[in-house]
Order: sequence, then C-alpha cells, then structure tokens
Amino acid sequence: MAASLRLSLTARCSLLLTAALLVLLLSHGAHGHGGAGLSSSFYDGSCPGTRDIIRRVIQDARVADARIPASLIRLHFHDCFVNGCDGSLLLDDDPQAAIMTEKNVPANDRSVRGFGVVDNIKRALENACPGIVSCADILALAAEISVELAGGPSWTVPLGRRDSTTTNIESAKNLPSPFDPLERLQEKFKILGLDDTDLVALQGAHTFGRAQCQFTQRNCTAGQSEGALVNLDGVTPDVFDNKYYGNLLLGRAQLPSDQVMLSDSIAARTTAPIARRFSGNQKDFFRNFAASMVKMGNINPLTGRDGEIRKNCRRVNKTPY
Repeated sequence: MAASLRLSLTARCSLLLTAALLVLLLSHGAHGHGGAGLSSSFYDGSCPGTRDIIRRVIQDARVADARIPASLIRLHFHDCFVNGCDGSLLLDDDPQAAIMTEKNVPANDRSVRGFGVVDNIKRALENACPGIVSCADILALAAEISVELAGGPSWTVPLGRRDSTTTNIESAKNLPSPFDPLERLQEKFKILGLDDTDLVALQGAHTFGRAQCQFTQRNCTAGQSEGALVNLDGVTPDVFDNKYYGNLLLGRAQLPSDQVMLSDSIAARTTAPIARRFSGNQKDFFRNFAASMVKMGNINPLTGRDGEIRKNCRRVNKTPY
C-alpha cells in the first residue's frame, strides 16, 4: 500500500512538472527568435562606450560589496530562464501597467539582488546615450564583465535584445531550485535547449558568491538565522575558478542541487564525467562556461520591433522609447 502510494505521488509530481514545463515551452515559443538578430557589434555606432560604462559601475560596486559579481550573473540566469533574456526579472510591481513582479517568487525572493547596481548602470548609459541600451543587454554584459573581473573567462556577448513589457509569474515559479533532483534540473535545462554540458558548466557559476544557509545541504547551524550567508566555495569564495568542481568530488558542495551532479543515481552516466573533467582542467571549464553563457543568452530574446528599450529598468515606458 505504501509503495503504491509513493508511486502514485511520484507519477503525479512528474505529470505536474511536465505540464509546467510545457507551459514554459509554449511561453518561450511565443517569441521564437532563438538569438536571431543579435550581434556583438550592435552598439558600436550608437553607444560605443557601452561595455566600458558597465564595467566602471561594476568595479565601483564591488569595492563596497564583494558579492556583486556573483549577484549580477544570477540576475542574468534568472532572467533568461523565464520568458527568455528580456529583462522581465527587473520589473517591479506596477498595478497601473498590470505588472506583477517576478522578484517575489520563491526562487527569487531574498535570493536575487544587485538591482541597485543595474539601476546605476542604466542611469550612466542613459546619460551617455539615451534610449539605446536595453536592460536585457545590460544583464548579459554585466554577467560577462562580472565573471571576467573575478578571474574567470571573457567572451564576446551577442547584443541587440529588447526589453519585455510583461512578466511571467508561472514560469518564474518553475525556476531551478536548490533542492531539485538531477532529473528535474535536466528537464528544466533541456526545455530551454541546454544540455548536460551546459547544466554542469552553468552550475559552475556557484564557484563564487554566497547563499543563505537555509538552502544549503547542511542547513543552518545552531544560532544561525535562516538568512545567514555561507560561501558557495569555501576555498576561493570571490574568485571565478574551477575549485567548485573539486568541492563536488569531495562531497562538499553547499547546494543540494549542485551535489546531485555527482551523487544522483543517474549522474554516473550523465553529469559526473563532465564535472570530473572540469575539475581537472580549468581551461576546459572556462571554454565551456563561456559557450554555455552565450547559448543561454540566446534564449528567445526580443529583437527588432518587439518589446521596448526601457528608460527605467524597473518600469515599462509610459510612452514609446
């Protein structure tokens, strides 16, 4: 009886996940661009100093807050996994525009941060070249610059994304969770066109930054509040390197969703060999991480006349811009 009940619950969860993923796929398919129209030279004529401006703001921000680089790459990740890379995550609640923010869903609430830095970047770009650089492109460039400043790889970022005028709460509720088993993570990545190599490489962004102890494998120790911060990589917490994979091999990953790439029953034939390879070859990890970031950044961007270029990353424009 207990076994059949577990089977029933497992089957029910699987059906619910499949339905949620189908909704996510359909919402992504509505745009259907898949990276078409993006170009690394998109701002060369209209705002040639774009990357330098973003880099200066991030450099200033990380002096006061070492977590900022990791926080900015998380913003890009959480944006792209919901409705594609369209800056929807940056929108605040706006009843007049019928916008409900994605910031309050469980995967984002008290997790994503760095919005003030994005505001500062946008302000600097609007002063230099008003109405030109989208908030979605700011997130893509900020992620690349943050990794490079922390000692990681640099890559050429395709640009030309435009900003959405809507959010998608249902898709945001299905963001990868720190407690997801490996098979569920694989499904969430696969539906966006990301394979096991992309999964293992992109999870490697946890080689720097912090997480609240309530989300870790060991949970919070006596006397710690749920919001107490833990280094994701205890060896080099503010450096982007491949030490993260060494932690996995030793069973010391902080997040359960990281450790499953080695410990899950299906890991041996899927993700574990990739993690071991990255552990032994930092150049290989860097090369694959950069490629996976470009691939992720190409998830259904708005281009051409779709969307808009927001004046304020937190609000849709009241008039066309």
